[in-house]
Amino acid sequence: MENKLESKVNDKLQNMDSEKKEEILSSFDGFKQYLADKVEKADKLGLDQEQIAKAAQKVGDFLAAKEEPRNREEKLLQELWKAGNEEEQHKLAHMLVKLVS
Repeated sequence: MENKLESKVNDKLQNMDSEKKEEILSSFDGFKQYLADKVEKADKLGLDQEQIAKAAQKVGDFLAAKEEPRNREEKLLQELWKAGNEEEQHKLAHMLVKLVS
């Protein structure tokens, strides 16, 4: 299940058009709302917190590697993400999920 979930998240990120990405990332509130919506959908699908955090971690990896921060909050998250090891990034993903839940 986890590999399928990670693959689905990766496909979604790779295929998102730039206009939609800009809409999500233009403000931190927009990013949190997008994440909250995805967490709610994952809950409804019956995914547990660990699975949701792994998906959030995949999103964090993608954003840190391929997107420039659009605001101070995203810049801080990117810096924390890059400074952390995989375990710390996973904990930060859990915290982000908790923040928007």
